[in-house]
Amino acid sequence: MIPASFRYAAPRTVAEAVDLLASHADAKVLAGGHSLLPLMKLRLATPPVLVDINRIPGLDYIREDQQAAQLRVGALARHVDFERSELIRARYPLLWDTARGIGDPLVRNRGTLAGAVAHADPAADWPAALLAANASVVASSPRGDRTIPLTKLYVAILTTSLAEDELITEVRVPLPRPRSGGAYEKLERKVGDYAVIGVGVQIALDEADNVQQAGIGLCNAGSTSIKATPAEAFLVGKPLAPDNINQAAQLAMEASDPLEDDRGPIDYKQAMVAELTRRALRRALARAQGGAA
Repeated sequence: MIPASFRYAAPRTVAEAVDLLASHADAKVLAGGHSLLPLMKLRLATPPVLVDINRIPGLDYIREDQQAAQLRVGALARHVDFERSELIRARYPLLWDTARGIGDPLVRNRGTLAGAVAHADPAADWPAALLAANASVVASSPRGDRTIPLTKLYVAILTTSLAEDELITEVRVPLPRPRSGGAYEKLERKVGDYAVIGVGVQIALDEADNVQQAGIGLCNAGSTSIKATPAEAFLVGKPLAPDNINQAAQLAMEASDPLEDDRGPIDYKQAMVAELTRRALRRALARAQGGAA
C-alpha cells in the first residue's frame, strides 16, 4: 500500500514547526521516520500534514551542561551519534549499550532518540533506558517550553501526555554521579528485532559500596515502558550482593505486565525480566567499581 495523500511542510525553525502543529489537527512530526512512515504506508496513520523537522538547524547536539548538571540531547541527535560518541561511551554506558542494540545500521543512521521517545512504543529500547536514567524531555509549543519527567510522559501504548501542538525539542539526562554505572540488557529473537524483553539499569555507589541511587526501566514488559520503582527503592542503602540482586530482580519481575505474543508466553517474559535485571545490575556494578564490563 501507499500512504494516503498529505501536505508536506519543512519548517526551518522550532517556532515554525510548533505553529504548524497548532494550526493542523492530527499533524505528525517527521524526524527519522522509521516508525511513522510504515504506519502511513499501511494507512494505520493518515496525518493530513507531515511536519519534517530535519531542516531545522542546531537540533543534532549531544552535550553536557555542567551548570545544569545535565546531558542535553537535541531532537535530531540520531542513534548512531550515541554509538560513535566517546563522551557517551565513557560516561553514559547505559545509553551507549542501548544505542548499539537498536535495529540495524539503516535504522541507527536515521532514527532519533527524541523520535523514539515521542513514539511511545513500549517495545522501544530508549524509553526504558531513559526511565532508568531519570530523564526528562523539553516540549516546545506556541505557549513556550515545559519540562516533563519521563515518568509523566507515557499514558498508554503509542500515547503520551504531549499536547497536539507540542514538539519534543530536547531530552535531558542527569549527569552521572561519582562511582556510577549503567547497563542495558536486551533479549531479541534475531539481530535488529524488537526486544522480547529489555532492561536498563543505572546505579550510583557510596564509598562503602552501598547503592546511593538506583534506576531500573523495563522494555516490552507492559502497555507502556515501565519504571520498576519498588526494585529501585529496595536497593537503596544496600550492597549489590547476590541476595539483594535476586530480590531486586524479583521485584522488577512483579512490576512487569507483559502480553503473550509470538515472542513468548507471559511466564517466560516475566522470567526474562528477572534474569536480565540480574545481568544488568551485575554489569552496572562492575562499571561503577571501575571495571570494563
